[in-house]
Amino acid sequence: MRRPPSTGRRLAAPVTAGVLAACALVLPAQQANAAGSVVKVTGSQGHWQLTVDGSPYQVKGLTWGPAVADADKYMPDVKSMGVNTIRTWGTDASSKPLFDSAAANGIKVIAGFWLQPGGGPGSGGCVNYLTDTTYKNDMLAEFPKWVETYKDNPGVLMWNVGNESVLGLQNCYSGDELEKQRDAYTTFVNDVAKKIHAVDPNHPVTSTDAWVGAWPYYKKNAPDLDLYAVNSYNAVCDIKSAWEQGGYTKPYIVTETGPAGEWEVPDDANGVPEEPTDQAKADGYSKAWQCITGHEGVALGATMFHYGTEYDFGGIWFNLLPAGQKRLSYYAVKKAYGASTSGDNTPPVFSSMTVEGDASKVPAGGDLTLATRATDPDGDQISYEVLANSMYIDQGKDLTPLKATDLGSGRLKVTAPDKPGVWKIYVKATDGKGNVGVETRSVRVVPPPVSGTNIAQGKTATASSQQTTDYGDCPCLASAAVDGKNDTRWASDWSDPQWLQVDLGSSQSFKHVQLNWETSYAKAYTIQTSDDGQNWRTVHEVTDGNGGIDDFDASGTGRYVRVNGTARGTGYGYSLYEFGVYN
Repeated sequence: MRRPPSTGRRLAAPVTAGVLAACALVLPAQQANAAGSVVKVTGSQGHWQLTVDGSPYQVKGLTWGPAVADADKYMPDVKSMGVNTIRTWGTDASSKPLFDSAAANGIKVIAGFWLQPGGGPGSGGCVNYLTDTTYKNDMLAEFPKWVETYKDNPGVLMWNVGNESVLGLQNCYSGDELEKQRDAYTTFVNDVAKKIHAVDPNHPVTSTDAWVGAWPYYKKNAPDLDLYAVNSYNAVCDIKSAWEQGGYTKPYIVTETGPAGEWEVPDDANGVPEEPTDQAKADGYSKAWQCITGHEGVALGATMFHYGTEYDFGGIWFNLLPAGQKRLSYYAVKKAYGASTSGDNTPPVFSSMTVEGDASKVPAGGDLTLATRATDPDGDQISYEVLANSMYIDQGKDLTPLKATDLGSGRLKVTAPDKPGVWKIYVKATDGKGNVGVETRSVRVVPPPVSGTNIAQGKTATASSQQTTDYGDCPCLASAAVDGKNDTRWASDWSDPQWLQVDLGSSQSFKHVQLNWETSYAKAYTIQTSDDGQNWRTVHEVTDGNGGIDDFDASGTGRYVRVNGTARGTGYGYSLYEFGVYN
């Protein structure tokens, strides 16, 4: 998983903070004035344990998502879950309130230090760990400075250097060079560990990566680490055997785990990752904790992913309380960590969710009906909300509410999005008590059927400009807008006005037009006809275009028909998948 270098936010993707539940527990945290703890990895091969001031300590943790400024607001709730540890990805001048709030609530922090390239594309630059001495020296100076600042804070449990960079280096290098960089990176992590130990001998140092395949590099190059750390989701139960087969002589913690991620699930019928159900996600946390505690004397605990309130694509997949509303996964973690759930009011539970009709051919802007079955264990009245997400079309992370009509018996009717492509559709079931159940399915939105013949298809098309360069899905020529394919497109220069015209071969009459815009759409345009390709008559005008599918009646006659764009909807050019003209 990718994280930015900050203690306050987690996902590199944009996040949309929802309205927090009114029932969120808010208690002022007392200032922590006690001295720092002495934390040690003790024991012998296969019989290790973590100790805090001499007492055994099993990490029962969560990764931390809220802003540092909200630490006092959420930390009591974290404690109520049986959590004793939180994990961050960055430590800097802003970290003190988080450490203090954690300590005031009897919680400790695995304090992270971010190293590039992090968990993958978008997580930082491609450092050359063989030659970039400036970057390495800067980090060797920066990290120990914050260790010196916080080493006596009672909220600190250990220091964690880097996140998934051994894996992430594959996005920067390949072949022999990749191997050299991985050796250089883990050697540098060891240099950082030595620096930290010199400043603070009372807290262990670890380093997180994305898979146990990183551990051989640490074993070879980072002997000064006190323990290893790994992020592992659906494969978490395989860690034990990998550790045994690898011949390792250090214990480990799991610094992220939970339900299967996008990269671990099969594709659904629409070709996108099939998101686990709410119940499957909750079971994922329970299973992970069983496998971690099953490696007694070696696995020293976990910080499961994720105590976050973000209310977006990633937040629905992983967060225990998106928009502050608690899910089945929240209570599964609470139960795993030994806190009582007997008096809790728990979320509505979905037993099914289906898309009525063909989920692979949902007409843009047409009716879409969802059939759900949900019950509330506490007998609370359930209210529903339907939302859509365009992640698999334009990488959008936000959730857009869709106005829903309740047809009864769990059936909900909405208007489908008007932009073609695969959408995620979410149904939220809330109980009015701060709990939520969420299920999601994908639908493939397609242009709505049109009666009549598309007389423009396969005809000669020309344009004011077109992108001829072989780049991405281009060249994007005028002919692509009349080839009958919704995955090829015409793209113009980035200026106004621009036009695309079709020669019908002879004067013909038409009564309907359908435009399938790519993300770069026309905000204002006209549909025009001509007998000679020089003199034009306007038959339809649009001044408030929003992209997606434009489907309208427009009557005209002529040999030539064109769409004449006068105002772009984005900073890019005009981009059109299909220009359909129907008789």
